[in-house]
Amino acid sequence: MKTTVTIIGAGLGGLTLARVLHLHGIPARIYEAEASPQARTQGGQLDIHQHNGQVALATAGLTDQWRAIIHEGAETARILDRDGKVLFEEPGDGEGGRPEVLRGELRQVLIDSLPEDTIVWGRRLAAADGRELRFADGSTVTADVLVGADGAWSKVRPVLSAAVPEYVGTTFVETYLHDVDVRHPATATAVGRGAMYALTPGQGITAHREAGDVIHTYVQVNRPASWSQGITADRVAAEFAGWAPELTALIRDSDTPLVTRLIHTLPTGHRWDRVPGVTLIGDAAHLMPPAGEGANLAMLDGAELGSALAAHPGDVEAALGVYEAAMFRRTEAEYADAARILDLCLGERAPYGLIEFFAGAFAAQA
Repeated sequence: MKTTVTIIGAGLGGLTLARVLHLHGIPARIYEAEASPQARTQGGQLDIHQHNGQVALATAGLTDQWRAIIHEGAETARILDRDGKVLFEEPGDGEGGRPEVLRGELRQVLIDSLPEDTIVWGRRLAAADGRELRFADGSTVTADVLVGADGAWSKVRPVLSAAVPEYVGTTFVETYLHDVDVRHPATATAVGRGAMYALTPGQGITAHREAGDVIHTYVQVNRPASWSQGITADRVAAEFAGWAPELTALIRDSDTPLVTRLIHTLPTGHRWDRVPGVTLIGDAAHLMPPAGEGANLAMLDGAELGSALAAHPGDVEAALGVYEAAMFRRTEAEYADAARILDLCLGERAPYGLIEFFAGAFAAQA
């Protein structure tokens, strides 16, 4: 295959695709809106799953590299009630199938695995007309093969599909505490070494201990989209009046400005008809509520698309057809799982539905 694959977006999916293509000698060029790899923080920890994320990274030849950045002990999970009482706990012994890494560190592993000129930083796509690309700076590019790896609000998606993301009725508010063992010992104890879930119907606090003595938190509420306007820590904390102070400290004492994330989804089973030379991966293809699979699915998409292009030299349409057929089948089930996880966390049976789910999952893993 002598044509160049043009990838929009230097997230984990787009980078994995570029890496697999590089291994097979297929040229790729990534256009990324951010000015540099350090332009913004890259989110928190990811659990890398055996059946998708780990497969993708093995296909990319990066197993040793990503295993070198694992945060030991982060697989520990506990569920609390609103008073801080532990209802369920499963210690992480490092032998599980979902080791944790920081998203930013994993992204850097992928960036470092590519030739230096692969990524064009600071090039935001304004619109795509088929494979004709117009960037915000006025420049244009015609792609031989175009892959939208540009997330929820993809500019490539309209080439293939009229679908647009819809708000699911849940908003996350992101906070961070730093130097937690010294400055927030009660909260550090409540969260523990790994993931902590304090949940009731319609609202919850999910936190994760990260490397570097950091706790990264998503406060979750089922509210109208307008609820997030003019958000403050006091207003968010007021939603949790009467909760244990070591839990509400995750809101009130944030060392970073609060970031609101309105949760959106594409229609269940989102798919499109084949358009010559264009496809999507990751959230651009199958945005769904967070259930721990998004990054893993994006990397698997990238790895499988790269492998398909390598397996069909000179026949891009065959390669894209093979990739899309497998991706559509896989993600249809993932939509149902994502909706189920959101209901377990914030639905009428919270937190007991999640406790039953975790107990079954850990027993099966054992």
